[in-house]
Amino acid sequence: MTKSIHFELSFSEPQAHYVDVQMMIEGFEDQEYIDIKMPVWAPGSYLVREYSKNVERLNAKNTEGNSLSAIKTAKNTWRVHNPKGKLVISYSVYGFEVSVRTSFIDDSRAFLSPVGTFMYVDGYLDLETSVKIHLYKSWNKISTGLQKISEENTFYAPNFDILFDSPIEIGNQDTWSFDIDGILHECAMVGPADYSKDQLTEDITKIVREENKIWGSNPNDYYVIVTHNYQNGSGGLEHLNSTILAASRFGYSQPSAYKNYLSLVAHEYFHLWHVKRLRPKALGPFDYEQENYTTGLWIIEGFTSYYDNLIIRRCGFFDETEYLQKLAVDFNLVYNRPGYLLQSAAASSFDTWIKQYRPDENSQNVAISYYNKGAMHAAALDIKIIAETHGAKRLDDIMKAAYEHFYLIENRGFEEDEFQALAEEVTAVNLDGIFKAAHSTEDIDYNSYFNLVGYELVNQADDQDHQSLGIKIGSNEGHTVIKNIDRNSAAWKAGLNVHDELIAINGHRIEINGKALDYILSHSEEGEKVKILISRDGLIREIEVELLTSNKKSFSIERMTNATEEQRRLGNIWLSL
Repeated sequence: MTKSIHFELSFSEPQAHYVDVQMMIEGFEDQEYIDIKMPVWAPGSYLVREYSKNVERLNAKNTEGNSLSAIKTAKNTWRVHNPKGKLVISYSVYGFEVSVRTSFIDDSRAFLSPVGTFMYVDGYLDLETSVKIHLYKSWNKISTGLQKISEENTFYAPNFDILFDSPIEIGNQDTWSFDIDGILHECAMVGPADYSKDQLTEDITKIVREENKIWGSNPNDYYVIVTHNYQNGSGGLEHLNSTILAASRFGYSQPSAYKNYLSLVAHEYFHLWHVKRLRPKALGPFDYEQENYTTGLWIIEGFTSYYDNLIIRRCGFFDETEYLQKLAVDFNLVYNRPGYLLQSAAASSFDTWIKQYRPDENSQNVAISYYNKGAMHAAALDIKIIAETHGAKRLDDIMKAAYEHFYLIENRGFEEDEFQALAEEVTAVNLDGIFKAAHSTEDIDYNSYFNLVGYELVNQADDQDHQSLGIKIGSNEGHTVIKNIDRNSAAWKAGLNVHDELIAINGHRIEINGKALDYILSHSEEGEKVKILISRDGLIREIEVELLTSNKKSFSIERMTNATEEQRRLGNIWLSL
C-alpha cells in the first residue's frame, strides 16, 4: 500500500496559544511500529531549540477509532506500535514565543514555525504531504510559500524538507501582490504599521532586480515576504521561497529605520540563492535531530551581510557616506570585542550552536560573530578582485559562478576549498591569504585592501586619551550593576565581577546615569588608582583599581586624500550605483 501522510490544523483555543494538529498516516502495515519525530532546530537558525517541549496531549488511534500505544522514547520521539490501516496522531502545540523562528498564537493570528508544528515518520522525510487549515472564526487569510491545491485551504509539499521550510501566517494580515520580471511576490504585513504599500512595492522591486543581476536568474515563480510589526522588532529568517521579518511599526516613516528594513529585505532575499541553494555540504540534506556543523557560515552569512547594505547602496537608498558608515559598523563590532583575538570566523561558524545564540556576560571576551567578520573578509575579497583585475571582475562573478556550478549543474553543497578554488579560477586572483585568515585569529591588514581602491580605515579614537574601567553598567531594581567586563581591562585585572553593585568611586556616590563615574575617569591619568565601593551578594567591600587608557576603537572608512586616479577609478567601481 502507498505510504501517505496528511495534516489538518485547527484552533480550538487560540486565546490560550494552542494549535491542534491531526496527522493522518497510511501505508505502514508492513512495520511493527513507527517512530513519530519532531525536529529540534530550524534551518537558518543554528541552535537546538527543543521544539517538542511545546507538544501536549499526543494520542494515536487506528481506523476503528481505537486508541493505540504511543510511548515517548526520546525527547522528540513517540513510538506507535501496530500501525495498521489509517492512523490518526493528534496533538496540540503551545506557541507563545515572539521570534521569526518560533510559533506565536493568540486570538488575533497564528504564526506557525513548521519545524515546531509538524512531525514526521522516522526514515520518511521524502514523502509528499498536504496540510489542510481550518481557519479560526475571525480569521480570513493564509500566507505561506506552500502550494495551494484546493479552495478548502489545503496546501501541498513534495517532501518534508519543503514543508519544514515553509512557515505559515494565518489571520487578517494586510496582503498585496506584485510582479517583478515574471515572478509574483506577496507582501503580508502583520499588525498595524506606518508603511506605504506603493513605496514598499517600488523599493522591494529595486532590490529584487539588483539581486537578480548578480545571480543571473531567479529560481522562484512565487515569493512571500511576511513582516511582523512590533513596538520594537528586528531580525529575519530565510526560507526557500519566503522570508519572515520583524520590524518596528513606526520605523517605516523614519528614513534611517526604513533603510535598515530594506537592508533586512535585501539580506533575506539574497539567501534565496546563497544558503538555500548555494550552500556548504553540511547544510543539506538536514539532520533535524542534532547539530549540523560547518565552518562555512562566515561565507554564507558573512557574505550576505556584506551584500545586504551594498545592494541598498547600488539601489541608491544609501549615499556613499551612509554605506561606508554601515560597513564600518562591522569593524567596530569585531574589534571592540576582545574575543576577536581568540576566535576566528570559521571557529565562530562551527561554534554557533553553543555561542552565537546563547550569549552570556563573557561572550564578548571569547567570541565574535561570523556575520561581522565574514562581511569584513567579503569586503577584502571584493576589493582585491576589483583591483587585481583592473575592474573587470568582482565578488559578484564568484557568487554567480558558484551558484551555477554547485547548485544548477552539480546540485550539491560545496567544501570551502572547492569554493576558494572556483573563486580563483573565475578571477585568476590568488585569494589564499583571505581564506586562510578566516581560519586564523591572526589579523590581516585591511587597509592594504581598502587603499587599493582609494579608501582607508581610520580609527577616530587613536588621538583620544581617556581612562576606562572596561565595563558596561546597567540597572537592576534601581541599583547600578556591572553587566560586562572586558578581558585585560582595569576592572578585569582588579577583580571586579559581573553583577557587582557599584556604590561609590573615591567617595562619590555612583548613580545609574554614571555621571560620577564618568567625571572621575575623565579627570584621571593612566596608572592612577581609584577606590570603588561595591556590594557583592549583599556584602560590602572596597576594591582598588589601577586605571588603564581605553582601547576602544571607533573606525570610519574614508576616501584617501592622496589617492591616484587609478585608485579613484577602482573605488568608483566598488561603490558604483
